Amino acid sequence: MTTPRDARTSPAPVLELRDIRKSFGANTVLKGVDLTLRPGRITALLGANGAGKSTLIKALSGVHQPTGGDILLDGAPVQLENPMAASRLGVRTVHQRIDDAIIPGLSVAENLVFEQIALGETPSVASPKSLLPRARKVAAALALDWDDAFLRQDVFELGIADCQMLLLARALVTDPKVLILDEPTSTLSQSEAERLFETILELRDRGVAILHVSHRLAEIDQLADDIVVLRDGRITAAQERPFDFAAAVTSMLGEGAERDIEQLVHLTGEQVALEIDGLRVFPEAPEMSVALRSGEVTGVIGLIGAGKTELAEYVFGESTATGTGTMKLGGKAYAPRHPKHAIARGVFLVPEDRAAQGMLPGWSIARTFSLPFLSRFARGAILQQGSETTRAAQAIADFGVVSTGPGQSVDALSGGNQQKVMVARWMQTPPEVLLLDEPFRGVDIGARREIAKRAREQAADGSCVVMLCSDVDELREIADRVLVLVEGRITLDARIDTVSDDEIVQSMTEVA
Repeated sequence: MTTPRDARTSPAPVLELRDIRKSFGANTVLKGVDLTLRPGRITALLGANGAGKSTLIKALSGVHQPTGGDILLDGAPVQLENPMAASRLGVRTVHQRIDDAIIPGLSVAENLVFEQIALGETPSVASPKSLLPRARKVAAALALDWDDAFLRQDVFELGIADCQMLLLARALVTDPKVLILDEPTSTLSQSEAERLFETILELRDRGVAILHVSHRLAEIDQLADDIVVLRDGRITAAQERPFDFAAAVTSMLGEGAERDIEQLVHLTGEQVALEIDGLRVFPEAPEMSVALRSGEVTGVIGLIGAGKTELAEYVFGESTATGTGTMKLGGKAYAPRHPKHAIARGVFLVPEDRAAQGMLPGWSIARTFSLPFLSRFARGAILQQGSETTRAAQAIADFGVVSTGPGQSVDALSGGNQQKVMVARWMQTPPEVLLLDEPFRGVDIGARREIAKRAREQAADGSCVVMLCSDVDELREIADRVLVLVEGRITLDARIDTVSDDEIVQSMTEVA
């Protein structure tokens, strides 16, 4: 049972940041951050992409060392020299990018107890079987019903949502003083998110100080006791309940940003771009047949496991094992055996996991932008870097990517700016079909609106745009037509302006 907010007091701070600054060469990202986290309170951190949230989180988790300022824990100055040092002091972080903390090649059990192994609490040569009891205990911290067969499998086989739950469980089992959650629900279904919320509230009532980073205002309203806004490397606003979200968004993005999303003028496509006939996205699913039209945005929505990503990967030529149907693109037979075949026909995919599926570590923005189309930037066997840089600079300007220029490493960008690069990459040439798999994941309101605007412009210019998501509000923001998927079958196909949110949600929860 959780404690009512008005029944709790404001105890002494457990963590204080005083004038925290961080520079990378000539680029100053944090410009004097003051922040106080108190036990038994949830503080929501808002900020546009590029505001410095990721850098601040890494400073708190021991990944980055501040250039200046002080960090106090229980009133005493501390040095968070590395993530292990931060963990020993009770400061735990669950990062948004799961690939920073998941180790492929090891079992789920080994990943669950990895930090215990690193700290010497478990023998480093222990067999996977001997780790199972400890792994069960860690999984139980989040009430994960994972049996021994699941714990033995390679973590590489897990989906993004299960990996996220694994990292959360690993953080919670240590009873942290401070818990930092960076977009923890971005990959979770509604039921998984609700389970997480219950755990967060229980931790709050046990006295844990929680810093919760999220772009979802409804989620913040449900959980948070306080709001702080980071803009351009500084805390620009702070609120206690009741929250004024319009003021918070204005502090985050600037004047005029708080206005409501404009009412869409819905598009209606007349020409069929992509026909899918007799497809099974899962072996046990019924056959699916659907026609997607150019000149409109089709929103495909469903819970995790509905088959959205599998559908997108099949159309893009990344998966053929589960595909048993046939396709036509522009009235002609279409059966891509590899993404290069899809790209050659003008079918592009912005993937669900941009870091793992769309970027190469250490590559520049310019090279990342041109990667699928290198032949267009080459003369013979020689890559024309000037042309590549010019096109990338134009994309940076068009999409408002916050960066130091085309030569900056894409790894150094915030998540939202990485997503803008991904979307811009696939819009540099008008696509026949543009597949956007969770395009708003981990991006702020400004980036979200920009991506939605660009996608709708692409549809208005004649492309077939398909957006796959699990959030009804995101669907409303971009789609003209809605397809609901449940376990690989279509349970609703309608114009978005003819159905209510309740009808969409009910269709998403139908049982086969």
